[in-house]
Amino acid sequence: MPPAKSRAWQRMLSGRRLDILDPSPLDVELSDIAHGLARVARWNGQTIGDYPFSVAQHSVLVLEIVRLMDESVDARAELYAVLHDAPEYVMGDIISPFKAAMGGNYREVEQRLQGAVHVRFGLNALPQPALLKLIKKADREAAFFEAVELAGFGRDEARRLFGAPSIASFDLERFDRLIRPWPTREAHDRFVEAVETIAGRLDPATA
Repeated sequence: MPPAKSRAWQRMLSGRRLDILDPSPLDVELSDIAHGLARVARWNGQTIGDYPFSVAQHSVLVLEIVRLMDESVDARAELYAVLHDAPEYVMGDIISPFKAAMGGNYREVEQRLQGAVHVRFGLNALPQPALLKLIKKADREAAFFEAVELAGFGRDEARRLFGAPSIASFDLERFDRLIRPWPTREAHDRFVEAVETIAGRLDPATA
């Protein structure tokens, strides 16, 4: 008798059973993504403030940086940006040095989940290379600001690790609202609002 197949699915609060190794877009729900990302802490929780700096908040920050970097970005590009870390609602946020050490299988699982999320929201499984490059750059700039403002890094150390930020100026009040850690419910709600607002503007013909 062949050995029993290991369970590879997770029951989500929406009631969906998400197969982690072979995810279907039909089992991806915004409510589950927002719930998970609002409860996953960046920097392994090693940040200042009354609340963890969540992946949901980081996603909104990256979206705003993408908009600052390229004012011509359309809804499709914005949706890719705000969903760039969506697999972490299942996999958690693993710091980059550990990801590099884990390699192969981790990356494959992450990519399958990312593709399922994209398709669920009317996007191609993979963004175009130029857009992916823009989002990665915005992600690194967000990491720079988070490192310096929240995670105890000096600016010189952060520049060595993440590069010097290209954004010359942020409206200080707006930046403070984006970088100050939000309570879980606020992070959840603002992530949902961002995704729903952008998805409402998405032209299916350009997905």
